[in-house]
Amino acid sequence: MMWIYLFLGIYGLAMCFILCYSLAQANLLWYFFRFKKNGTAAALSSDSDLPAVTIQLPVFNEKYVVRRLMAAVARMDYPSDKLEIQILDDSTDETSSIIQEELQKFPNTNFQYLYREKRTGFKAGALRAGLEKAAGDLIAIFDADFIPDAQFLLKTVPHFTDPQIGMVQSRWGHLNESYSLFTRLQAFALDAHFMVEQMGRNAQQAFINFNGTGGIWRKSCIVDAGNWQEDTLTEDLDLSYRAQQKGWKFLYRPDVVSPAELPPVMSAIKSQQFRWTKGGAECAVKHLRQVLTGSFPLKVKIHAAAHLLNSMIFIAVLLVSLSSIPIWWGFYQGLIPLFYFKAAALFLLSFVIIASVYFFANLSLANYSRRGLIRYLWELPVFLSVSMGLSVHNGQAVWEGLTGKKSPFIRTPKYNLGEKPGAWVSNVYHQLKVPAGTYVEAILALVFLFLVGLSIYTGTYEMLLFHAMLAMGFSLVSLASFKSYWIREGL
Repeated sequence: MMWIYLFLGIYGLAMCFILCYSLAQANLLWYFFRFKKNGTAAALSSDSDLPAVTIQLPVFNEKYVVRRLMAAVARMDYPSDKLEIQILDDSTDETSSIIQEELQKFPNTNFQYLYREKRTGFKAGALRAGLEKAAGDLIAIFDADFIPDAQFLLKTVPHFTDPQIGMVQSRWGHLNESYSLFTRLQAFALDAHFMVEQMGRNAQQAFINFNGTGGIWRKSCIVDAGNWQEDTLTEDLDLSYRAQQKGWKFLYRPDVVSPAELPPVMSAIKSQQFRWTKGGAECAVKHLRQVLTGSFPLKVKIHAAAHLLNSMIFIAVLLVSLSSIPIWWGFYQGLIPLFYFKAAALFLLSFVIIASVYFFANLSLANYSRRGLIRYLWELPVFLSVSMGLSVHNGQAVWEGLTGKKSPFIRTPKYNLGEKPGAWVSNVYHQLKVPAGTYVEAILALVFLFLVGLSIYTGTYEMLLFHAMLAMGFSLVSLASFKSYWIREGL
């Protein structure tokens, strides 16, 4: 009998963590409604007032998108004598020769081509090496899958008349949002981050993060904060926290949109998710104690803790999922009083809050239209299910980050697909080796499908909805993973 209470304890502690995190999200939602658009700072009177800007384009084996990137940046509206564009090329394939060919098309654009034979420090190392040669007082950064707005600099540079501003971040747009179910779900999640989370934190002057791309830095801020460092997989989050702890202010501009491509297949999504979640955990180890013991307002500390520990949600979800199996058995055998099931209704508050965050984030972008509402009603349960299905993969990443296990920086493959279905199959940057976690996901899909059937057969409905969502999530993730890993091999 005691083992039942052990699993109830694990389940309850994990759900309490999720509830605490959701309460922090509720506070961000409140400030989302109070967010005042920063708008453009006082317009600079003439071109002579504009500072010198360097745009950095970190590139590593991006033959599908590098032409598009260079053409977009070459159209940037800014005085040519005050703009340089660094191509930070670490490529080991034909991307380098493509870049050299494309450079001939822009004789009047100040492109600076910087090639590194050794990819020391990965993206952080490339940015650091480029910074040493950058002529600009401001440094804008765009990853290879972005198509920046030609007005980006004119909309963001004026904010730096305030000497305390260290970084201005734009909102990511989505070039291929409608490509597949998984691109739509990624847009669903990212929109919540860029609307509610970034706006909610910035509205109350809590720490926000540079999102790795689509932002512009003051060069002296980067240097003052210790420059780019590669001891975490999320060099952007790491530098953001170091800079804000030094007293620099960050500004978020949700009205400035930087369109980018979403990974269309599960293997690429997992690669990106692994880097983000593990890097977030590494940054928590690196910065959380300093923030909590620093002389920051309590609300800043609370949101920094929620921000740095948000990837722990996947471990909490995994613990809840696994412990729910013996708990279901306890309900079936009558070993657990129904009181516990009724008491657990408190945790429904977490679902209501999280649903509200995604509701207002996504519907605000759809102008609260009926079509947006209908789409939200089916996307939310599918998104939550797929997020649960990623708990094995992302939970492993978080655990590695918390325990200090190091792994190389693996960039997300880029595709340049547009809306053409199935075109990703020929991408040579695909990972083909099936990770062990994918088999675990498939096993858990079968386990929870079995539990759903057994619950219906025995009339034990206490955890039916939760197990149905887990069955759907693990099934979608595992099937999509096998498809993306195996299809290139013709299996």
